[in-house]
Amino acid sequence: MTTAQPHTPDDVSRAIEATLFASEQPLTADQIALHLGLGESGGDGVRATLAELERDYEPRGIRLVQRGGRWHFETAPDLAHLLRREKEELRRLSRAATEVLAIVAYHEPVSRAEIEAIRGVQTAKGTLDVLLEAGWVRVAGRREVPGRPVIYATTPAFLDHFGLASRRELPGIDELRAAGLLDPVDEDMIGAGLGAPRSGNEKPGFLAIEDDPD
Repeated sequence: MTTAQPHTPDDVSRAIEATLFASEQPLTADQIALHLGLGESGGDGVRATLAELERDYEPRGIRLVQRGGRWHFETAPDLAHLLRREKEELRRLSRAATEVLAIVAYHEPVSRAEIEAIRGVQTAKGTLDVLLEAGWVRVAGRREVPGRPVIYATTPAFLDHFGLASRRELPGIDELRAAGLLDPVDEDMIGAGLGAPRSGNEKPGFLAIEDDPD
């Protein structure tokens, strides 16, 4: 079934709202344009409308947010406590899983051997499995070197869970230290390579972060 193409700017805005509200997954501007029958060139217009809707929803009880190039509605942060269930299932990561997740986030795409080189210890398969099952890490292909090792990267779900629009918003070393989130072990890990610059992608005050492939 082909979606009827909206005719006026107001129609487009309402159609975008309805599409995002009904979607089970966050959508990119191009996916929305395709769904609404706006053609390949409709993405730019949808992006402009999304930016307007984002401003319109900012003071409301729900907000339109963009995470990793994908858009969805979520509860305003100051009202989230009203919707929490009394009994929550907490997802607690082990120290090893937390370290691996941080290394993947700051260095992706990265192989297990590279993770182990930074951590200085062997990484159990189960540690990566936990992150894959949580939906925060994904297999991003294979490194084109002898042995073609599997490489890992973060997912849009990782950005959404931690409230990040992109990996550019990850905190830097100084911010982590100021917040008291670094202990001597973390400092040693950073010295081993977690904060090492990667050519051409450094951002002052932040750990080396590559641009997201949108």
